[in-house]
Formats: sequence, C-alpha cells, structure tokens
Amino acid sequence: MTTLRIPDGKARLTVSPTGTCKVCGDTFTRFKSTQTICAKLKCATQVGKLQRKAERADTKRRKDAAKPRSQYMKEAQSAFNRYIRLRDVAQPCISCGRDHQGQWHAGHFHSTGARPELRFNEDNCHKQCQPCNTHLHGNLLRYGEELLGRIGNVRVVALAGPHPPLKFTIPDLISIRDEYRQKAKELERG
Repeated sequence: MTTLRIPDGKARLTVSPTGTCKVCGDTFTRFKSTQTICAKLKCATQVGKLQRKAERADTKRRKDAAKPRSQYMKEAQSAFNRYIRLRDVAQPCISCGRDHQGQWHAGHFHSTGARPELRFNEDNCHKQCQPCNTHLHGNLLRYGEELLGRIGNVRVVALAGPHPPLKFTIPDLISIRDEYRQKAKELERG
C-alpha cells in the first residue's frame, strides 16, 4: 500500500498496488491507480460489451427524449394499421370485395382528418385495397354498405355519433403503439 503525504503531514491518497478484478474476482497488480479489471482478454471484452450496451441504451434514451409528438403519432398509427391488416388478412377489401395480390391499406371509414378521435377505433378501420383507398378516396359508399354487414347497425350508429375531442399525449401514443404491436405479434403467432 502506498500512501502519498504532503508537507503538512496528513495522508491524502492511498493507492493499493494490488486490486481485485470486478469481472472475475482475481487479484492483480495495478498499472494505474484507476484500474479496476485485470489484464485478461475475457475480462476486458466483457467490460467493453457492457460499456457498449450502456452507451446504446443512453443513445436510445436521448433519441426518444428528442422525438417530437408527431413521430410518436406516426409510430402508433403504423402499429395500428399493421394490426388492422393482420386482423383482416382473411377478408377481402371492405369497399370492392376484391382479394388480390396488390398493396393493402388500413382504410378508415371516417377519415382521421375529419374525425381524429376515431383514428385508433377498430370499428372505424378495416383492410382496404390501395386503389379503393387512394384513387377512389376510400370508396365510402360501398365501404358503408359492407361496414353495416360486418359490425352491425348499432356500432355504425355509434361511430357516427358525437365523440369527445381527443388530444393524444406522448404517453398515450406510446401506450397505443405498444398495445397494437403486442396484438399484431399475437396474431402473427397464430
């Protein structure tokens, strides 16, 4: 043990020439006073992996803190849409009744611009082919007819009824995103 003394006679710093490795527990001779692990490659590798893991977690935390609300909205909407496409995978397009190999959308009966409070309402969203959703602007007349058959008159009337306006907060959007990601995983598993 080395003790560093200064002229007033008080001991200020004590440095032990040996230490115990934080990874393997072996005793080793220190090359520097701040050394905490032995010189074995496996110990250094393990410490490096732990440091990289901690750095990645810190980077993810900082990126999440810098994300705007709109990014959380996109993630939640994407997870919701994926769930709707998986939920309705065995059904044809709600608007035209076709079953084709093209691109599928999660089409809303009441648009998210006109009725944002129904954005994440499962009764308001169904699998729809890309031509009906994009080129025919939802093909709403035929969508409404098929919607009555799928969910019934009571639930269609409930969709049309008044709804309180919603302002989704970031925690709300994270919860929605995680919920629909979990539901989609369950549907994929079978």
